[in-house]
Amino acid sequence: MLRRNAKIELLKGVPLFAHCSKKELNEVALVADEIDMPEQKTLTSEGDPGREFFVLIEGTADVRRKGRKVNAMGPGDFFGEIALVSDRPRTATVVATSPARLLVVTDRAFRELMRKMPSIQDKVLSALAARLAD
Repeated sequence: MLRRNAKIELLKGVPLFAHCSKKELNEVALVADEIDMPEQKTLTSEGDPGREFFVLIEGTADVRRKGRKVNAMGPGDFFGEIALVSDRPRTATVVATSPARLLVVTDRAFRELMRKMPSIQDKVLSALAARLAD
């Protein structure tokens, strides 16, 4: 089980939260749960609604679009933020290629956090706009 400081360090590396203060990152860490997933577990499915955001703590995963592998991920990589924030369908399928440990923030926890700390909302939306522009 990760300590809160370790969660904060992982979250600090996620562009979505890059401009958040330590206090804001602490609030995100409070709502981020740690989960374990087996190898070959589908973590997200292309076209499905986005209900959570993930940060890979340990393990590996493949990203697939229309059935083709487009990326491989490892510890520190993240996914699910675009569908979660924009309320759009998932843009890719992500499958664990080894046993994996992840941080997960659900849409409900994320929306509550945005209401509780509007300062995070502004930073997240700016980061998302920049990411979508790329």
